[in-house]
Amino acid sequence: MSSRGRLALCAFAATLMAAASMLPLVEPAGWILQAAFLLAVQSGMGALVRRAPVPRVLVIAVQALFTLVLLTVVFAREQALAGVLPGPEAVQRLAHLLASGAEDVGRYATPAPVTDGIRLMLIGGVLLIGLAVDALAVTFRSAAPAGLPLLALYSVAAGLSEGGADWLWFLLAAGGYLLLLLAEGRDRLSQWGRVFSGAASRSPGGPAVGAAISSGRPTAPVRTGRRIGALALGVALVVPAALPALEGGMLFGAGGGGNGKGGGGTISAVNPLVSLQDNLNQPENQQVMSYRTNSGTPQDFYLRILALDQFNGSEWRPSTRRLRDVPKRLPDPEGLGPDVAVTEVRTNISASRSYQQTYLPLPYPATEVKVDGRWRYEPAGRTLVGDRGETTRGAQYQVSSLVVEPTAEQLAAAGPAPAALRREYTRVPGSLPKVVEETANKVTRGAANDYERAVKLQNYFAFDGGFTYDTSVNSGTGSAAISRFLKDKQGFCIHFSFSMAAMARTLGIPARVAVGFTPGTGQPDGSVSVGLRDAHAWPELFFEGVGWTRFEPTPTRGSTPQYTQQDVPTGDTEVPALPEKGSSAAPSIAPSVPDSCPAQLRKQGECGSSAAPGVTPPTDSGTPTSTVVGLVLLATVILALPLLPLLWRLRARRHRLSLSAGRTSVRGRAAAPPTGRGTTGTDRYHGIEPDQAPDSTTAVSPAAP
Repeated sequence: MSSRGRLALCAFAATLMAAASMLPLVEPAGWILQAAFLLAVQSGMGALVRRAPVPRVLVIAVQALFTLVLLTVVFAREQALAGVLPGPEAVQRLAHLLASGAEDVGRYATPAPVTDGIRLMLIGGVLLIGLAVDALAVTFRSAAPAGLPLLALYSVAAGLSEGGADWLWFLLAAGGYLLLLLAEGRDRLSQWGRVFSGAASRSPGGPAVGAAISSGRPTAPVRTGRRIGALALGVALVVPAALPALEGGMLFGAGGGGNGKGGGGTISAVNPLVSLQDNLNQPENQQVMSYRTNSGTPQDFYLRILALDQFNGSEWRPSTRRLRDVPKRLPDPEGLGPDVAVTEVRTNISASRSYQQTYLPLPYPATEVKVDGRWRYEPAGRTLVGDRGETTRGAQYQVSSLVVEPTAEQLAAAGPAPAALRREYTRVPGSLPKVVEETANKVTRGAANDYERAVKLQNYFAFDGGFTYDTSVNSGTGSAAISRFLKDKQGFCIHFSFSMAAMARTLGIPARVAVGFTPGTGQPDGSVSVGLRDAHAWPELFFEGVGWTRFEPTPTRGSTPQYTQQDVPTGDTEVPALPEKGSSAAPSIAPSVPDSCPAQLRKQGECGSSAAPGVTPPTDSGTPTSTVVGLVLLATVILALPLLPLLWRLRARRHRLSLSAGRTSVRGRAAAPPTGRGTTGTDRYHGIEPDQAPDSTTAVSPAAP
């Protein structure tokens, strides 16, 4: 094998070994095989182009264009020209997938599902790093700087990982880089000729020939490679430890406090696949927020985070919509008519500092929100989204919302939904198994209207169908997962809500899935505590004249809405007592005060102050100065790393020039060596004494003049 071929093979191996550190971030891990194949094809194209006498820059350009073609064939073949060439539509498709992948990264906690967007980001990132490593190590014959892209790839994975076998991925990445350095060192040594390392010959009275080069000391290039390798490995060890804690979703998976996996027991993102199931299985129901409300129906007081309204066959996800500034009063709920009874209530919510994500939990439908910070409003889902890093951590806010109380008659008499809304929220993928629609038709047989169909679906899952609530069942939201759930009849809120929403859509009923929290647990002081185990998902169905309406198909969770019960109470049911008039008739602006703060909040130091007249602003002082200084120094070291080989060469060049000047001076003083001196032929040729031979001489021609 040629030296370039050996270097190309080692560059491929080093990139793939560093990419293995990304395996714990997503599941399943089949993407690594696809990335390895495409990386091998990319490396082979570079080897093929380098066989021709073309400029190095052209080699890199050809590899980059070929990489774009590979990504187009894999991810945008239908939009490509002739199924191969990346035209405008293919580029637009790739850009859309990248944007979708960026949203998925912010939404899911590790290990995240491999959506199309995340797969493109993973494979495209590996190919980009592989191109940089191949260009530096093979095309430009400089393997030491190739450690920088490898370090970047490993650092991203180490910063996002939640622990586990991090040492294994570090050893793999470091081993790949050392393999690349060894391959380059062997290549350079092979170009120097034969190195004298055996016994030295002596002249009759002189020292050994090549004493300096056989002294056993490491040569200058070897010492340089060792130093660069040690420095790069040191940076690789320091960078992950120095990275600031990132919280909220896949990029923010490390939260504080709590037990269990998934960010220390905190809900770090809206992640029905991973985060919600992890929270439901926590050994301790850690509090994430508390609230006070004057609502007369606390059993129906769900706190909603966002709605998942797109079902593409592999997952439910929220649509990408334009955000706007939060209005002083939110618009009227979509579809709500004037005949439906509503009551406006006020609630004060205090989020724990261990609860950090970008969506603000709100009762639905909220009409007014008073909260400090940078928040934006998404009208379709009536949600508030944090802007520029704003999260719920430690947030205290006041919400006015409506308690909507439709009757069964109003729901049964609901007219058809608007055409545009009906098209959007009844769309189902072609991959949805026929058994889903068949089961929906079978369960709702005999129903006279959409309301009766929706109630039959709810009761089928909650009471009549023989389903069992089990949080240990493997997560899944795709078409196959729904079909499996209908067969096995075991799952938790994700399976119940996603399956009912999909079945409702097959019946022509607009449906989506809401994610948030059940009402929580009342405390002796009148507040309500919401914990990790209160995380929940439920379907929302649209009825014209009422709007988006909650249903509860999950058995033993939450509460069944009264408007879905066959025997609706007529007034005999005891009405929950409203708060006493006086200081507690309207909720306090500060959700908790020192005298009435629950013990758990008091232990966490999150009790508000009664002296504060308004909502308490966040108390986080920002990133510590020492962290900022450390990151600046680290960035300086990383930026200076590529300059080390250049600085070392300049130093060696100055050293050689000084030695050359000394030789010229010696030649000027001694035009001819004195007779009778015991010098070797090599020493007489250079005109210097044996003890003046430079230490840097490491190799000589096999035959001296």
